[in-house]
Amino acid sequence: MSEETIQLDLNESGVAVDLPLPPNNRDGVQGVPYRPVEFRDDDLPTALERAAAWLRQTQDWLGEPVDVIAVHLDYDDTKGNPYYDLKLLCNDEDLAGVPRVIRDNERAATGQ
Repeated sequence: MSEETIQLDLNESGVAVDLPLPPNNRDGVQGVPYRPVEFRDDDLPTALERAAAWLRQTQDWLGEPVDVIAVHLDYDDTKGNPYYDLKLLCNDEDLAGVPRVIRDNERAATGQ
């Protein structure tokens, strides 16, 4: 297996610089720093319970509620795969622990 690096020419919002933009100045490509967190199971209540448990643990770790913009539910009826595919669309910064780091830096600056 070979690894190939692909160089992308992106603007500050993370989209291709030559992406056609909507022509009206009231329209635009939004910066959406969200990423899906996936829970798959044949039993929907079980997938939902695992998602809720993960949200509680992550909220405790983060020190504040996780920013979830959407919940997406899909299914996969391919033999051998879990039927339900539940995704929570979560803020990248929360998943990276940014609020924790900011609080830790503030505490260090104030000597607490």
